[in-house]
Amino acid sequence: MAGTGQIWQTKIQRENEAELLFIGDQFRKAIMSYHNSQLAGVRQYPESLDQLLEDKRGPVTQRHLRKIYIDPLTMKDEWGLVKEEDVPQQVQGQNRGQSGGLSNQNTANSGIGSSSASDRKGIVGVYSLSNKTPRKRENFPEHFAKFSEAETYQDWQFAHAQQPAGNNNAARKTQQGASGTGSSPFGAPSGASGGAQGVQGQGQQGQGQGAAAASPFAPPASPQSGQNPFAR
Repeated sequence: MAGTGQIWQTKIQRENEAELLFIGDQFRKAIMSYHNSQLAGVRQYPESLDQLLEDKRGPVTQRHLRKIYIDPLTMKDEWGLVKEEDVPQQVQGQNRGQSGGLSNQNTANSGIGSSSASDRKGIVGVYSLSNKTPRKRENFPEHFAKFSEAETYQDWQFAHAQQPAGNNNAARKTQQGASGTGSSPFGAPSGASGGAQGVQGQGQQGQGQGAAAASPFAPPASPQSGQNPFAR
């Protein structure tokens, strides 16, 4: 009976972990949707989880989250909050850089001063308040890879962190290459475009061999009847 109880507890814990991963990802996506909302006119994070249910910043109320989920480990709707000030400076710089001039322009147009915008500390993520040790240690999604090093469930922080700047630069270069003349989005070698031009030139040369004016030294074509080829 003791062995059966242990197996049952392990199964329940694994199910709770799977549910926590799903719920945490829902919060993360809702925060991302709130931050990237086009109707709001300015990119910012919510100051409370209730703002994810009703986003009234724009002309139309948006709902980024269905409800405030219950933590399957504590069985409460209370969550630990990750604020902007808790995010490393490097990640904050990446987020600001990726927002680009559009964010600054929208902030200026909305009449929000730089000092008030910088003092505002929104919610970028949530985490469980349980201090138990996780059983799951591997096979996490890429954006939750650090969960494998967690000591408690409080280290499972479901925060909105955008891609590093290097990945964006690579994607931007790929797009520029795809739109450029003679370039390939699949990373064709630099000599490939020259070879293609050479093949085009050979094809044009081959087409011109059958024409009457293919060479400046070719003899003049035979005159038609009643015409003088040397007439001015």
